Parts: sequence; structure tokens; C-alpha cells
Amino acid sequence: MKRLKAIYATSIGKKFIAAITGLVLFGFLIGHMAGNLKVFTGATSEGVPHIDEYAHALKVLGEPFLPEMVALWSARTILIVSLILHVIVVIQLSRQSAEARPIGYARSRKRAASLPAQYMMYTGMLILAFVIFHVLHLTTGTIQLGKFEHGAVFSNLRESFSQFPVAAGYILMMLVIGFHLFHGVWSLFQTLGLDNPDRNKLLRGFAMVSTFVIAFGFAAVPAAFILGVIPDPVGYASEIIKK
Repeated sequence: MKRLKAIYATSIGKKFIAAITGLVLFGFLIGHMAGNLKVFTGATSEGVPHIDEYAHALKVLGEPFLPEMVALWSARTILIVSLILHVIVVIQLSRQSAEARPIGYARSRKRAASLPAQYMMYTGMLILAFVIFHVLHLTTGTIQLGKFEHGAVFSNLRESFSQFPVAAGYILMMLVIGFHLFHGVWSLFQTLGLDNPDRNKLLRGFAMVSTFVIAFGFAAVPAAFILGVIPDPVGYASEIIKK
């Protein structure tokens, strides 16, 4: 425990924690986006949308060896801890950096930094607020922007994203996430010591492509609903999946 505290007390240790937690969150974004895209794959012969089936499968993951929701809440706990640690160490690193550098140096560094790098703190705070809103909106149903029913994922998405302001707001936030993610992924490679002049072009390309794919994949769902290109599953029967 003392060794962990000693590592955490250093800026290098904090950067490593930020990179590892960032990697966990990056992996989650990829998986979450892939799951969301099931909204485009239609429904079963019984009329259950595949995305509802997918959401139900997450709840019972690990059965019969694990009780229902245990695996899902284990994953959620890891994500919550990773998010909290990521936010804390990034804020601490930002404060340390601001206190350590002279004003003139800060100005020259700001001109040299990329646009995403300059606004990482601002986009990060926006994303944190959005994550809280998103959970309250489409996970717990606390914030209702249309009819909400637990387990009826497709219906909840349709109810919310059929409203232009809601869909537009989500699409805008996907752009913010992409803006934040590009610099975050590139910084992750640097912190973990994976960057090298021989492969930096490839790593930057990966950061750019993965950022585009994730942002576009998430934005495609509200965009498709507002444009009316996703038909309702025939005989939509979400109650089957909630038995």
C-alpha cells in the first residue's frame, strides 16, 4: 500500500493511472458503440429488437455461475472507479502543470499544442456532465425525454431520438467526445512508452481512425432515428425480453 501511495504521489504515477484508466474507458466506448449499432440489425422472429436482446444478455451474463446482474455491476464498478480516478488524476496533473510552469512558458506551450490538447479540460468536464445526464436519461429513466420503460431499449431510443433537440444534442456531444478522444488516445501511447519516431505516424493514424469510428458510430444512432431511416421492428414485443 505504501508503494502504491508513493507511486501515486509522483506525476509519472498519476500519468500512468490516467493512461490505464483512459485505456479502460476507451475499451468501454468501443464495446458500447458496437452494442448500440445493434439497433440497425432488426429484430427476432418474435419481434424482439436485437438491441433489447443484447441489453438482456448483459444482465444475465455469467449465468448460471453468477446471479443475474452480478457480472454487469462488476463491469460497471470497474468503469465507475476508472472514471473517478481518471478525472481526479487529470485535474491534479493539470494543477501541478499550471503551478510549475512560468507564465511565458505556458503561453508558448499553448501556441504549440494542438487544439484538442488545449481544450482537454473543458471537453472533459462537458463529457463528465454528459455521462451523468446519459445515465439518468437512458439507464435509470430518471430524466424522461419521452416515454421510458426499463428493458425496452429500442423503444426508449426511438422515443428520445425522434425529437430533434434531443438527437441534435447527442450528436453534438459525440463530436465533443471525438475531439477529446483523439488527443487522449495519442497521449495514452506516449504515457505507456509506445510512441516511437518509426511508428508515430501509424499510432496517430490509429488515434484518428478509432476516434472517427467511435464518434460516427455513436452519432449514427440518433441521426438515423431523427431521419426516420430505422423502421420499427415488426410486431415489436419488448415484454418478451423482460419476462
